[in-house]
Amino acid sequence: MNWKLFADLAEAAGESEPTVEAEDTATVGEALDALLDTHPALAARVLDEDGDLRGHINILRNGQDVRKAEGLDTPVDAGDELALFPPVSGG
Repeated sequence: MNWKLFADLAEAAGESEPTVEAEDTATVGEALDALLDTHPALAARVLDEDGDLRGHINILRNGQDVRKAEGLDTPVDAGDELALFPPVSGG
């Protein structure tokens, strides 16, 4: 599974485009678990103290916000691209 990490998340992982192993029938949540297993420094930035995804962290699957699909239960295919974003502000 291919990920794209942005801003301080890429810095914490030490790379901006990590690839992780995931089952063919994986979900976004399982792919996120695999990413955090291989890049544990990300966990404190994306998970709260209860182990849940922080509300301000955005995950996209093929450019679509997974919150508009099935959230972390959104299915993923081997060729999908997942992106992890910290909060974004502009001006």
